[in-house]
This record gives sequence, C-alpha cells and structure tokens, in this order.
Amino acid sequence: MPFDPFENSSDSLIAPAKTAFEIAPNDNADLPGATKAVYVGTGGNITARPVDADVDVTFRNVVAGTVLPVRMRAVRASGTTAADLVGLA
Repeated sequence: MPFDPFENSSDSLIAPAKTAFEIAPNDNADLPGATKAVYVGTGGNITARPVDADVDVTFRNVVAGTVLPVRMRAVRASGTTAADLVGLA
C-alpha cells in the first residue's frame, strides 16, 4: 500500500488538512498561510482575522478540543485567551 493513497487527489475546502502548524498568536504578523480550520487545545477566546475580512473578530468561549472551521489569516495575541492552537491547512 502506498504511503499516501490520496496524494493524487485534488485539495478542496472540504478535504482533510494536508498540513498542520502551531499557531503563536501575534498582534503584528499574519500566519505563514491561511488555515482551513483551527484546532483549539485549551479553550478560551480567539481573536482572529478571517482571510476575506478587513477587521478582526473574536470567537468567545471556544471549548477545548474544538475544530473551528474558519479560514484565518491571522490570530491576534490581544484578546486571545485560548492556547495550544494548531492551524490546519
């Protein structure tokens, strides 16, 4: 069996993530790439900038273990109390 039997499948928003990266909230920098979703390891608030938005939005009281299905370009330190965030792309 090949290592990745889906390697020739096309990527889409509904396809599982092909990569994951730790998110360090930052007030001045964007993420290394847009996410398909964000995994929340420790619950709390997440202040983020969706990819097509001009302003940040705060997701309040996100429960630990949630996969937040939002394409984000930035996660801000100010206003973010959730931790152990992983970007799925």
